[in-house]
Amino acid sequence: MTRRLPAAVEARLSGRYDVRLNADDKPLDSAQLRAAMTDYDALIATVSDCLDRRVLDVPDRRVQLIANVGVGVSNIDIDYARREGIALSNTPDVLTDATADIALLLILASTRRAFAAEQKLRRGDWRGFSLVDGLGISVRGKMLGVVGMGRIGRATARRAHFALGMQVTFYNRSPIADPLLEFGFAAHQVDSIDSLMATADVVSIHLPGGITEPLIGARQIAQMKSSAHLINTGRGDSIDQQALIAALLDGRIAGAGLDVFADEPDVPEVLMQLDNVTLLPHIGSATEEARTAMGMLAADNLDGFFGGIGLINAVL
Repeated sequence: MTRRLPAAVEARLSGRYDVRLNADDKPLDSAQLRAAMTDYDALIATVSDCLDRRVLDVPDRRVQLIANVGVGVSNIDIDYARREGIALSNTPDVLTDATADIALLLILASTRRAFAAEQKLRRGDWRGFSLVDGLGISVRGKMLGVVGMGRIGRATARRAHFALGMQVTFYNRSPIADPLLEFGFAAHQVDSIDSLMATADVVSIHLPGGITEPLIGARQIAQMKSSAHLINTGRGDSIDQQALIAALLDGRIAGAGLDVFADEPDVPEVLMQLDNVTLLPHIGSATEEARTAMGMLAADNLDGFFGGIGLINAVL
């Protein structure tokens, strides 16, 4: 296990397997990961583990399965793992609600300028109630644009529509024939990210990452309204982070809410100094319930793989 997991998960695994725990919860470096590839039959890994070809390509490799605790697998060289016959699993579904809740939190925090208001209070600059200072915007009736209408994108859209009264437009790699029937509410599908960026008041990114070039680059960000907000709870490498910073600095968009970053745990200092950005340290699934369920699902995949039943959540 490359990182710590909730106690119930570690107890279950320790009772069934010969487990090497990571008691101090520090990320393993590439040399430690390479050594693990030769010493163990399986790795339970997380997004913090860079399992690229340099790590996977070791003599006398023993690892047969990498059970990733998380939905995204952008931390793994999937093509190389497949060629080498390494099985891969992930943990979808169980973190959907927790992550969608964080997306909603960031939508509200960004549009209501919560961070700037809190900073003002903590600095001692608040001089009392005002009818005109620090105004945000209401999202009721505004357009939410969802990029990636998978499980988490849909859960975020439902919350925004039913709880906040937002309209929804979306871009999805695969067309959805009847959004009303599929989602339970009316939503408009567009055929390009550019089109979505140009019309949405809030853009919420739900992409898996692990791509060569960010899908949300300078051109896409340039399409956004100056009053719009960009939210990302997917993967940091799905957005051109420098292009986003430039747009925020120049006031070309109103704000952003980010739970993920391009080079975690490193966050650009300029981004941390901006008061029109709400930053969270990758806590989308950080509830006791979700993290325990993720660990248990990873354990289910181990049991299925080594029990001869097969993976429950194979990465296809």
